[in-house]
Amino acid sequence: MSALVVNLEPEVVELMHGPGGRVEDTLREYVVVELYRRRQISSGKAAELLGMERFEFVRYSSRLGIPFFDMDDHEMESEIAAARGTGGC
Repeated sequence: MSALVVNLEPEVVELMHGPGGRVEDTLREYVVVELYRRRQISSGKAAELLGMERFEFVRYSSRLGIPFFDMDDHEMESEIAAARGTGGC
């Protein structure tokens, strides 16, 4: 794991205290969710990074307004094939 020092204004830090009260956890969540929203990581990778099951993350990100089925035709066909157990395209 890498460490990164980020300087934030005190009022931003106050806003970032999550349910557990750790700013680091809130920042990690924000970064992972944003990487997923930008399609730079998969839902599976995002879930892994946040310590969640994949569909738990999918439901969570959906509540944040991030659609799961934001796929092109090839991606959709691959997902359907994988769900059917027939491999990919």
